[in-house]
Amino acid sequence: MKEDKNKKENEKQRWLDWAREIQSLCQTGLAFSQTNYEVERYNRLIEIAAEMVSENSNLEKVKLAKQFVEHPGYATPKIDVRAAVVHEGKILLVHEISDDKWAMPGGWADVGDYPSQVVIRETKEESGYDVLPLKVIGVFDANRNGRPIEFFHAFKILFLCELVGGEAKISDETKDVRFFEFDDLPEFSPNRTNMNHINEILEHIKDEQRPAAFD
Repeated sequence: MKEDKNKKENEKQRWLDWAREIQSLCQTGLAFSQTNYEVERYNRLIEIAAEMVSENSNLEKVKLAKQFVEHPGYATPKIDVRAAVVHEGKILLVHEISDDKWAMPGGWADVGDYPSQVVIRETKEESGYDVLPLKVIGVFDANRNGRPIEFFHAFKILFLCELVGGEAKISDETKDVRFFEFDDLPEFSPNRTNMNHINEILEHIKDEQRPAAFD
């Protein structure tokens, strides 16, 4: 039974990989197209990628096709930044409204921000706490480490942070904020936080000289 389940998961991942690659090639192709013929062909391939995803999910093809062309130019990964805020042996987690699970505070990087600014801002907005980034724990491939964040390829930067002020406060995206013991963690929001990240945090706490992990 477990082998059948893994086989189905692998088959699901294959069509997602194919659709993602088609979309990224078309996005880049449209950026460098010089004729209407090229534009028409790339747009049709975008529609095919949207059809593939729509047929295997509950997402609408028209909305997907529109989303696939909202980021013009050469296709590159998005950046998700997360804060590992460890205080008195406990880690800060926020309760996500979107999937009713827990994660380290963080989110998408905005254009023009330093990565460290993103982690400070997102932690404040989602948890109410002020933090100081101390070091990069790791840079992870978010589409291969746990479940994919979404259709688009993404990298995740995880910062070890020090608590410097503020107080627990929920946001439009979070409904609870708590510090948890590492041996008593809640169910994670897998697109945002997983045990690979937690294990790497623990290793950095044990060894302050440990270099940043990367995929």
